[in-house]
Amino acid sequence: MKELLIKNYNLNDNIAIMEGESYCSFLFQDKKYYFAPYFRSEDELNDLLLLNAELLEKGIPTSRFIPNIYNQYITKDANNKYILFESPLNISKEYNVLDMIHFANQLQISKKKSVLYRNSWGELWSKKVDYFEYQVTQLGKNKPIILNSFSYYIGLAENAISYVNNTIKNHQISIYESITLQRKRIIFPNIQLNYFNPLNYVIDIEVRDIASYFKALFFEDYDNLWIEVNAYLKRKRLSIFGYQLLYARLLYPSYYFDIYEKVMEGKMEEKELLKVINKVDEYELFLKNIFIEISKYAPIEKIEWIMDKKKES
Repeated sequence: MKELLIKNYNLNDNIAIMEGESYCSFLFQDKKYYFAPYFRSEDELNDLLLLNAELLEKGIPTSRFIPNIYNQYITKDANNKYILFESPLNISKEYNVLDMIHFANQLQISKKKSVLYRNSWGELWSKKVDYFEYQVTQLGKNKPIILNSFSYYIGLAENAISYVNNTIKNHQISIYESITLQRKRIIFPNIQLNYFNPLNYVIDIEVRDIASYFKALFFEDYDNLWIEVNAYLKRKRLSIFGYQLLYARLLYPSYYFDIYEKVMEGKMEEKELLKVINKVDEYELFLKNIFIEISKYAPIEKIEWIMDKKKES
């Protein structure tokens, strides 16, 4: 990766390049750069460039795309594609839920056609579930942790799909649900380098990032989870559609499937799944308790088996 970077960007061989697991970074003229793999389509790249230009014009601290010596943004080797970015300087700054509300409000996006726009939630989740089920039958025979846990998380995903489909059927999106800049996934800690990484950008309703953030806090920073949940619910007004979509996203076990996919790709040990599997009871209680909190603001749909869980003391 280092040789590819030096060759395609006219960098000096003496520059200190730090190589990470999937990307490398370096300092040049007091600016920080990172060279990351690109897995998205050409069409998405065009929309990402337009979206990123809008962010920069508004003074939002997103990473900046850097073209190579051929004036192209994608640099290829035999097997992979990469993009070079100039990072904002304060890359370790952390963003909480109030910061996320503020930044979402800065970029109201029209519903014009974009390959970055995600709005067929139930359909997208259903396709993923169908693929995972097929994959496990073909490749999961020697993975006992997956075999013993998979059915539960598929069932939870199907609950989420049913919930979101009922929401779309019974409620209309309102003015309270803005279409805005969101991320494929929020990870913990929610630092600027990841939060304003263009390769993570999608266009969606604001609750996407919020649900992803709450799930990350549940597994990585539970002590602050309810502080952030209550701050969000008190500060942000949603319609019933928005509250139910938030709850549907909390139901959908992306935290399990993200690790599952890495295990199946050989990028992670199967035992890493135990970090979420061992907290299944606690997460069910979280789903019950956050339903109770959301219900103080809107009469959202109840899931009986979750509400039958013993209340957290």
